[in-house]
Amino acid sequence: MSGLTLRRRPDRRAARPARDAVPVVLTDRYSPLPRKVAVRVIGYGLLALGTLLYLGPFLVQVATSFKTDADAVANPVSLIPSPVSMAAWEIVAGSNPAYSVPVFRWLGNSFFVTISVTLGRLIIDSLAGYALARLRFRGRTVVFAGVVAVLAVPGVVLLIPKFLVLNELGMFDSYSGMILPLFCDAVGILLMKTAFEAVPTELDEAARIDGAGVFRTFWSVILPLVRPALVTVTILSFQGSWNEFTHFLIATSDPDLATMNLGIARLTAGGDLQGSQQFPLKLALATLSTIPIAIVYVFFSRYFMRSGSATGLK
Repeated sequence: MSGLTLRRRPDRRAARPARDAVPVVLTDRYSPLPRKVAVRVIGYGLLALGTLLYLGPFLVQVATSFKTDADAVANPVSLIPSPVSMAAWEIVAGSNPAYSVPVFRWLGNSFFVTISVTLGRLIIDSLAGYALARLRFRGRTVVFAGVVAVLAVPGVVLLIPKFLVLNELGMFDSYSGMILPLFCDAVGILLMKTAFEAVPTELDEAARIDGAGVFRTFWSVILPLVRPALVTVTILSFQGSWNEFTHFLIATSDPDLATMNLGIARLTAGGDLQGSQQFPLKLALATLSTIPIAIVYVFFSRYFMRSGSATGLK
């Protein structure tokens, strides 16, 4: 017995690799940081470049309105007037007797036409959108196809037919000829139709069970639920009619009916500036024309392009 040597058997369980073991890969977690920083810097750089390209002409316009005529010709893209001159804005305000520019008449015509067109579009677009979204009548698909087809027709193509129709109806050189043809807006109708389709039809059925007619259902139940779409149509209609030029060009030749854009164009092309270029005056008028659009957009921007509507059933 003394000659026997006892050997310990190796533990095979310890040598076996664990089946559930997850291999550990050592990586530097800070290595992707430079790439992220580079991508972010490039993205912000492109955004800054786009902003500069977009706002650059507007900044040049505002700066040139405070220049003298000689400085505007010598340094057309400079953002620092040298010297600073208020001569152009004095002409706009009517305090310079050497120039007679009916700015306030142009502004009055622009506001009257723009507000009238905006109200008319709100009424017609909402009614037409509700009819296409909710009512079932013969030819509804054809009407909707016609509305969509209007979007494919360039507005310039319709200028001569518009002029002939306005002249034949005796609406040339009148506010009615400037306002009524702009009431129908295909984009506004499509926006309102989409907004009405997002409202549950159960609301219409509940209103009709309570005895409400079609118009009462539209006015009291459905229309308040699409308020964001109404605000969007208001902004687009105000902006579009305020910036409209080609329609007013063929709708009137009366200087007393000229809007802001039409008046600036005729002032520039008509040689009413006593032979001088007057770039500061032209750009001061252009800057004044952009102020109402900016004010409307700032006040209603939080509603802009909000297409959803919140609804509930009781």
